[in-house]
Amino acid sequence: MTTGRTYNRLALFAAILTFVVIVLGAWVRLTDAGLGCPDWPGCYGHLTWPQDEGSLAVAEQVRPDRAVDVGSAVREMVHRYAAGILGLIVLALAILAWRRRRDPAQPVALPIALLVLIIFQATLGAWTVTMLLKPAIVLAHLAGGMLTFSLLVWLYLKTRQAQPRPNLPQRRLRWPLALGLTVLVSQILLGGWVSTNYAALSCPDFPTCMGQWWPDADFNEGFTVWRGVGVDYEGGILDQNARVAIHMAHRLGAIVVIGIFSWLLWKLFRTPSMAAPASLLSLLLVVQITFGILNVVLGLPLWIAVAHNGFAALLLGCMVWLLTLTGGKTASSG
Repeated sequence: MTTGRTYNRLALFAAILTFVVIVLGAWVRLTDAGLGCPDWPGCYGHLTWPQDEGSLAVAEQVRPDRAVDVGSAVREMVHRYAAGILGLIVLALAILAWRRRRDPAQPVALPIALLVLIIFQATLGAWTVTMLLKPAIVLAHLAGGMLTFSLLVWLYLKTRQAQPRPNLPQRRLRWPLALGLTVLVSQILLGGWVSTNYAALSCPDFPTCMGQWWPDADFNEGFTVWRGVGVDYEGGILDQNARVAIHMAHRLGAIVVIGIFSWLLWKLFRTPSMAAPASLLSLLLVVQITFGILNVVLGLPLWIAVAHNGFAALLLGCMVWLLTLTGGKTASSG
Protein backbone atom coordinates (compact mmCIF):
# COMPACT_ATOMS: atom_id res chain seq x y z
CA MET A 1 0.00 0.00 0.00
CA THR A 2 1.21 3.49 -0.78
CA THR A 3 2.84 5.53 2.00
CA GLY A 4 1.58 8.90 3.17
CA ARG A 5 4.62 10.63 1.68
CA THR A 6 4.02 9.07 -1.73
CA TYR A 7 0.36 10.10 -1.58
CA ASN A 8 1.39 13.64 -0.65
CA ARG A 9 3.76 13.84 -3.61
CA LEU A 10 1.07 12.54 -5.95
CA ALA A 11 -1.30 15.24 -4.68
CA LEU A 12 1.39 17.87 -5.32
CA PHE A 13 1.93 16.58 -8.86
CA ALA A 14 -1.82 16.71 -9.48
CA ALA A 15 -1.95 20.31 -8.23
CA ILE A 16 0.93 21.31 -10.52
CA LEU A 17 -0.68 19.54 -13.47
CA THR A 18 -3.97 21.32 -12.74
CA PHE A 19 -2.13 24.64 -12.90
CA VAL A 20 -0.71 23.60 -16.29
CA VAL A 21 -4.22 22.65 -17.48
CA ILE A 22 -5.55 26.06 -16.37
CA VAL A 23 -2.79 27.84 -18.29
CA LEU A 24 -3.35 25.65 -21.34
CA GLY A 25 -7.09 26.38 -21.15
CA ALA A 26 -6.36 30.11 -21.13
CA TRP A 27 -4.03 29.65 -24.10
CA VAL A 28 -6.75 27.78 -26.00
CA ARG A 29 -9.41 30.37 -25.16
CA LEU A 30 -7.24 33.41 -25.93
CA THR A 31 -6.11 32.02 -29.29
CA ASP A 32 -9.73 31.33 -30.28
CA ALA A 33 -9.07 27.59 -30.42
CA GLY A 34 -12.02 26.55 -28.27
CA LEU A 35 -13.80 25.16 -31.32
CA GLY A 36 -10.62 23.89 -32.95
CA CYS A 37 -12.20 20.45 -32.58
CA PRO A 38 -15.97 20.71 -33.08
CA ASP A 39 -16.63 17.30 -31.49
CA TRP A 40 -15.74 15.69 -28.16
CA PRO A 41 -13.79 13.81 -26.85
CA GLY A 42 -12.03 13.24 -30.16
CA CYS A 43 -11.18 15.72 -32.88
CA TYR A 44 -13.09 15.36 -36.14
CA GLY A 45 -13.72 11.76 -35.19
CA HIS A 46 -10.04 10.98 -34.42
CA LEU A 47 -8.05 10.58 -31.23
CA THR A 48 -5.66 13.26 -32.46
CA TRP A 49 -6.07 16.07 -34.99
CA PRO A 50 -6.22 15.93 -38.82
CA GLN A 51 -2.70 15.11 -39.99
CA ASP A 52 -2.92 14.16 -43.67
CA GLU A 53 -4.92 15.06 -46.75
CA GLY A 54 -7.42 12.26 -46.22
CA SER A 55 -8.24 13.21 -42.63
CA LEU A 56 -8.37 16.89 -43.61
CA ALA A 57 -10.89 16.12 -46.34
CA VAL A 58 -13.06 14.23 -43.86
CA ALA A 59 -12.72 17.03 -41.29
CA GLU A 60 -13.92 19.62 -43.79
CA GLN A 61 -17.20 17.71 -44.16
CA VAL A 62 -17.87 17.76 -40.40
CA ARG A 63 -18.32 21.54 -40.29
CA PRO A 64 -18.61 22.78 -43.90
CA ASP A 65 -19.29 26.30 -42.59
CA ARG A 66 -15.96 26.46 -40.73
CA ALA A 67 -12.49 26.07 -42.22
CA VAL A 68 -10.36 23.41 -40.54
CA ASP A 69 -7.60 25.05 -38.47
CA VAL A 70 -5.04 22.39 -37.64
CA GLY A 71 -3.16 24.69 -35.25
CA SER A 72 -6.31 25.32 -33.23
CA ALA A 73 -7.07 21.60 -33.22
CA VAL A 74 -3.58 20.82 -31.89
CA ARG A 75 -3.92 23.35 -29.07
CA GLU A 76 -7.35 22.05 -28.11
CA MET A 77 -6.23 18.42 -28.08
CA VAL A 78 -3.08 19.15 -26.05
CA HIS A 79 -5.37 20.73 -23.47
CA ARG A 80 -7.68 17.70 -23.53
CA TYR A 81 -4.78 15.24 -23.18
CA ALA A 82 -3.44 17.12 -20.14
CA ALA A 83 -6.92 17.23 -18.60
CA GLY A 84 -7.36 13.51 -19.28
CA ILE A 85 -4.08 12.66 -17.51
CA LEU A 86 -5.18 14.82 -14.59
CA GLY A 87 -8.45 12.91 -14.42
CA LEU A 88 -6.59 9.61 -14.14
CA ILE A 89 -4.37 10.97 -11.37
CA VAL A 90 -7.37 12.24 -9.40
CA LEU A 91 -8.99 8.82 -9.85
CA ALA A 92 -5.84 7.26 -8.41
CA LEU A 93 -5.90 9.68 -5.47
CA ALA A 94 -9.51 8.74 -4.73
CA ILE A 95 -8.82 4.99 -4.93
CA LEU A 96 -5.70 5.24 -2.77
CA ALA A 97 -7.55 7.38 -0.22
CA TRP A 98 -10.26 4.75 0.05
CA ARG A 99 -7.67 2.00 0.52
CA ARG A 100 -5.99 4.10 3.24
CA ARG A 101 -9.28 5.13 4.87
CA ARG A 102 -8.37 3.51 8.20
CA ASP A 103 -5.40 5.86 8.53
CA PRO A 104 -6.69 8.80 10.65
CA ALA A 105 -4.33 11.18 8.82
CA GLN A 106 -5.71 10.26 5.39
CA PRO A 107 -8.44 12.53 3.99
CA VAL A 108 -11.07 10.46 2.19
CA ALA A 109 -14.03 12.76 1.50
CA LEU A 110 -11.84 15.39 -0.19
CA PRO A 111 -10.29 13.07 -2.83
CA ILE A 112 -13.71 11.57 -3.60
CA ALA A 113 -15.20 15.05 -3.94
CA LEU A 114 -12.34 15.90 -6.30
CA LEU A 115 -13.14 12.88 -8.44
CA VAL A 116 -16.79 13.96 -8.69
CA LEU A 117 -15.65 17.47 -9.58
CA ILE A 118 -13.32 16.17 -12.30
CA ILE A 119 -16.14 14.13 -13.85
CA PHE A 120 -18.34 17.23 -13.85
CA GLN A 121 -15.46 19.22 -15.36
CA ALA A 122 -15.23 16.73 -18.21
CA THR A 123 -18.95 17.18 -18.80
CA LEU A 124 -18.52 20.95 -18.88
CA GLY A 125 -15.63 20.53 -21.29
CA ALA A 126 -17.89 18.59 -23.65
CA TRP A 127 -20.66 21.18 -23.30
CA THR A 128 -18.20 23.97 -24.00
CA VAL A 129 -17.70 22.50 -27.47
CA THR A 130 -21.20 21.20 -28.21
CA MET A 131 -22.85 24.43 -26.99
CA LEU A 132 -20.49 26.55 -29.10
CA LEU A 133 -18.59 28.39 -26.35
CA LYS A 134 -21.70 29.49 -24.44
CA PRO A 135 -20.30 32.03 -21.92
CA ALA A 136 -22.09 30.56 -18.88
CA ILE A 137 -20.69 27.09 -19.66
CA VAL A 138 -17.18 28.35 -20.39
CA LEU A 139 -17.20 30.35 -17.15
CA ALA A 140 -18.39 27.33 -15.17
CA HIS A 141 -15.58 25.28 -16.74
CA LEU A 142 -13.03 27.93 -15.75
CA ALA A 143 -14.44 28.11 -12.21
CA GLY A 144 -14.31 24.32 -11.95
CA GLY A 145 -10.65 24.34 -12.94
CA MET A 146 -9.81 26.93 -10.30
CA LEU A 147 -11.77 24.98 -7.68
CA THR A 148 -9.97 21.77 -8.65
CA PHE A 149 -6.61 23.49 -8.26
CA SER A 150 -7.56 24.95 -4.87
CA LEU A 151 -8.80 21.62 -3.53
CA LEU A 152 -5.70 19.77 -4.74
CA VAL A 153 -3.47 22.36 -3.04
CA TRP A 154 -5.53 21.81 0.10
CA LEU A 155 -5.19 18.04 -0.23
CA TYR A 156 -1.43 18.37 -0.60
CA LEU A 157 -1.21 20.60 2.47
CA LYS A 158 -3.47 18.32 4.54
CA THR A 159 -1.35 15.24 3.79
CA ARG A 160 2.03 16.70 4.71
CA GLN A 161 3.78 14.99 7.60
CA ALA A 162 4.34 18.27 9.47
CA GLN A 163 1.17 20.26 10.06
CA PRO A 164 1.08 23.88 11.31
CA ARG A 165 0.22 24.70 14.90
CA PRO A 166 -1.30 28.18 14.66
CA ASN A 167 -1.19 30.44 17.67
CA LEU A 168 -4.12 32.61 18.75
CA PRO A 169 -3.12 35.72 16.69
CA GLN A 170 -2.78 33.51 13.60
CA ARG A 171 -6.17 31.87 14.18
CA ARG A 172 -7.74 35.33 14.35
CA LEU A 173 -6.74 35.79 10.70
CA ARG A 174 -9.16 33.13 9.55
CA TRP A 175 -12.15 35.37 8.90
CA PRO A 176 -10.12 38.17 7.23
CA LEU A 177 -8.58 35.52 5.00
CA ALA A 178 -12.02 34.07 4.26
CA LEU A 179 -13.21 37.54 3.26
CA GLY A 180 -10.16 38.00 1.06
CA LEU A 181 -10.75 34.63 -0.57
CA THR A 182 -14.39 35.56 -1.23
CA VAL A 183 -13.55 38.80 -3.03
CA LEU A 184 -10.72 37.09 -4.94
CA VAL A 185 -13.04 34.35 -6.19
CA SER A 186 -15.62 36.97 -7.18
CA GLN A 187 -12.99 38.89 -9.13
CA ILE A 188 -11.77 35.75 -10.89
CA LEU A 189 -15.36 35.00 -11.94
CA LEU A 190 -15.72 38.56 -13.24
CA GLY A 191 -12.47 38.14 -15.15
CA GLY A 192 -13.76 34.91 -16.63
CA TRP A 193 -16.95 36.69 -17.70
CA VAL A 194 -14.80 39.37 -19.39
CA SER A 195 -12.88 36.71 -21.27
CA THR A 196 -15.82 34.53 -22.31
CA ASN A 197 -17.67 37.58 -23.65
CA TYR A 198 -14.60 38.99 -25.44
CA ALA A 199 -14.77 42.22 -23.44
CA ALA A 200 -11.10 42.59 -22.51
CA LEU A 201 -10.46 45.32 -25.12
CA SER A 202 -13.81 47.07 -24.89
CA CYS A 203 -11.96 49.72 -22.86
CA PRO A 204 -8.70 50.28 -24.75
CA ASP A 205 -7.28 52.88 -22.35
CA PHE A 206 -6.45 53.10 -18.65
CA PRO A 207 -7.45 54.37 -16.11
CA THR A 208 -10.28 55.85 -18.21
CA CYS A 209 -12.44 53.90 -20.65
CA MET A 210 -12.64 55.40 -24.12
CA GLY A 211 -11.50 58.66 -22.60
CA GLN A 212 -14.29 58.71 -19.99
CA TRP A 213 -14.38 57.81 -16.32
CA TRP A 214 -17.84 56.29 -16.73
CA PRO A 215 -18.77 55.52 -20.35
CA ASP A 216 -22.15 54.32 -21.55
CA ALA A 217 -22.66 50.78 -20.28
CA ASP A 218 -25.49 48.26 -20.50
CA PHE A 219 -25.21 46.15 -17.37
CA ASN A 220 -28.52 44.37 -17.92
CA GLU A 221 -27.42 43.02 -21.28
CA GLY A 222 -23.83 42.46 -20.19
CA PHE A 223 -24.83 40.29 -17.24
CA THR A 224 -27.59 38.23 -18.82
CA VAL A 225 -26.15 34.87 -17.86
CA TRP A 226 -28.23 32.47 -19.92
CA ARG A 227 -29.19 32.97 -23.56
CA GLY A 228 -30.62 30.73 -26.24
CA VAL A 229 -28.84 27.58 -27.35
CA GLY A 230 -27.56 26.97 -30.85
CA VAL A 231 -25.76 30.34 -31.12
CA ASP A 232 -22.06 30.37 -32.02
CA TYR A 233 -20.47 32.56 -29.33
CA GLU A 234 -16.95 32.55 -30.79
CA GLY A 235 -15.87 36.18 -31.01
CA GLY A 236 -18.78 37.27 -28.80
CA ILE A 237 -22.28 38.45 -29.64
CA LEU A 238 -22.69 41.44 -27.29
CA ASP A 239 -22.68 45.05 -28.43
CA GLN A 240 -20.08 47.56 -27.24
CA ASN A 241 -22.10 48.98 -24.34
CA ALA A 242 -22.70 45.51 -22.90
CA ARG A 243 -19.01 44.64 -23.16
CA VAL A 244 -18.06 47.95 -21.55
CA ALA A 245 -20.34 47.11 -18.62
CA ILE A 246 -18.58 43.78 -18.11
CA HIS A 247 -15.13 45.37 -18.39
CA MET A 248 -15.99 48.19 -15.98
CA ALA A 249 -17.42 45.72 -13.46
CA HIS A 250 -14.09 43.89 -13.51
CA ARG A 251 -12.22 47.16 -12.93
CA LEU A 252 -14.48 48.05 -10.03
CA GLY A 253 -13.93 44.57 -8.64
CA ALA A 254 -10.18 45.15 -8.81
CA ILE A 255 -10.58 48.27 -6.65
CA VAL A 256 -12.49 46.23 -4.07
CA VAL A 257 -9.80 43.52 -4.14
CA ILE A 258 -7.03 46.10 -3.67
CA GLY A 259 -8.87 47.63 -0.71
CA ILE A 260 -9.66 44.34 1.04
CA PHE A 261 -6.22 42.87 0.40
CA SER A 262 -4.44 46.03 1.61
CA TRP A 263 -6.27 45.63 4.91
CA LEU A 264 -5.60 41.88 4.96
CA LEU A 265 -1.89 42.35 4.26
CA TRP A 266 -1.65 44.94 7.02
CA LYS A 267 -3.06 42.40 9.46
CA LEU A 268 -0.78 39.65 8.14
CA PHE A 269 2.38 41.73 8.48
CA ARG A 270 1.42 42.59 12.08
CA THR A 271 0.97 38.92 13.02
CA PRO A 272 4.00 36.97 14.29
CA SER A 273 5.53 34.51 11.78
CA MET A 274 3.27 35.69 8.94
CA ALA A 275 5.60 38.22 7.30
CA ALA A 276 7.03 35.76 4.76
CA PRO A 277 3.62 34.46 3.56
CA ALA A 278 2.35 38.05 3.47
CA SER A 279 5.32 39.06 1.31
CA LEU A 280 4.56 36.28 -1.16
CA LEU A 281 0.89 37.27 -1.29
CA SER A 282 1.90 40.91 -1.84
CA LEU A 283 4.18 39.95 -4.73
CA LEU A 284 1.53 37.82 -6.42
CA LEU A 285 -1.07 40.58 -6.04
CA VAL A 286 1.21 43.30 -7.47
CA VAL A 287 2.16 41.13 -10.45
CA GLN A 288 -1.49 40.23 -11.09
CA ILE A 289 -2.62 43.87 -11.00
CA THR A 290 0.26 44.86 -13.28
CA PHE A 291 -0.65 42.18 -15.79
CA GLY A 292 -4.27 43.34 -15.74
CA ILE A 293 -3.27 46.91 -16.57
CA LEU A 294 -0.79 45.78 -19.24
CA ASN A 295 -3.50 43.70 -20.90
CA VAL A 296 -5.38 46.93 -21.57
CA VAL A 297 -2.60 49.36 -22.48
CA LEU A 298 -0.71 46.85 -24.66
CA GLY A 299 -3.76 45.44 -26.43
CA LEU A 300 -4.00 41.99 -24.79
CA PRO A 301 -0.61 40.41 -25.61
CA LEU A 302 -1.06 36.64 -25.54
CA TRP A 303 1.64 35.82 -22.99
CA ILE A 304 0.47 38.52 -20.57
CA ALA A 305 -3.18 37.48 -20.90
CA VAL A 306 -2.26 33.83 -20.26
CA ALA A 307 -0.04 34.82 -17.33
CA HIS A 308 -2.94 36.85 -15.90
CA ASN A 309 -4.96 33.62 -15.71
CA GLY A 310 -2.04 31.72 -14.23
CA PHE A 311 -1.37 34.26 -11.48
CA ALA A 312 -5.07 34.23 -10.56
CA ALA A 313 -4.66 30.52 -9.83
CA LEU A 314 -1.44 31.16 -7.87
CA LEU A 315 -3.24 33.76 -5.76
CA LEU A 316 -5.94 31.21 -4.99
CA GLY A 317 -3.34 28.63 -4.03
CA CYS A 318 -1.57 31.14 -1.79
CA MET A 319 -4.83 31.96 -0.02
CA VAL A 320 -5.51 28.26 0.58
CA TRP A 321 -2.00 27.94 2.03
CA LEU A 322 -2.56 30.93 4.32
CA LEU A 323 -5.85 29.47 5.54
CA THR A 324 -4.03 26.24 6.33
CA LEU A 325 -1.31 28.11 8.23
CA THR A 326 -3.89 29.88 10.37
CA GLY A 327 -6.17 26.95 11.10
CA GLY A 328 -4.43 23.65 10.41
CA LYS A 329 -4.73 20.76 12.82
CA THR A 330 -1.79 18.75 13.98
CA ALA A 331 -1.59 15.42 12.16
CA SER A 332 0.92 13.00 10.81
CA SER A 333 0.83 10.61 7.89
CA GLY A 334 2.72 7.39 7.67
